[in-house]
Amino acid sequence: MKGKKRPVSARRKIMLSGVLIGIGTMALIDEIIFHQLLQWHHFFDFDTTQFGIFSDGLLNSFALFAIVAGIFLFAHVTRLHTYSRMRWYAGIFMGLGGFQLFDGIVSHKLLRIHQIRYNVDLLPYDIAWITSALLLLAVGAFLWYRTRKNDPPVQGD
Repeated sequence: MKGKKRPVSARRKIMLSGVLIGIGTMALIDEIIFHQLLQWHHFFDFDTTQFGIFSDGLLNSFALFAIVAGIFLFAHVTRLHTYSRMRWYAGIFMGLGGFQLFDGIVSHKLLRIHQIRYNVDLLPYDIAWITSALLLLAVGAFLWYRTRKNDPPVQGD
C-alpha cells in the first residue's frame, strides 16, 4: 500500500477529525482553567452570574460534541482507509490554535462577550493569548506541510 495515494476525502477527513478534537479540547481547557478554576470570566459575561454559568454549560456541550464528532470521524477513517498520524496531529494543533485565535479576536475584541480578565491591563493577556494561538497554528501548519511532502500510510483495521 506504500506506493498508493490516499483518497483525497480520507486525507481531508483525518484532518477534520483532528481539527474537531483540537477545537473541543481547547474549548474545554479554556472553560476549565479560565472559567471555572480561575473564575476570570464566563462565556457570556454581560448578564447575571446564573446566565454566565449557563453559557459556560453551552460551551462545554459544544466542546464535548466537537470531541465526540472528531473521535467518530477518526474511527470511520481508520477503519476504511490508510491515514497519516502526522496529518491528524496537524489537524489537532490547527484546531487548538484556531479556537484560541477565534476566541481571542472574535469573542474578546470584536463581539466583546467577555475579556480574559477584568480590572487589569489587558494588553499582556491579549498578547499572550494571541501569541499562543499563533504558535499552535504554526505547529499545525508545519506538520501539515510535512504531510504534503511525505505522507506515510498507516493502515486502519
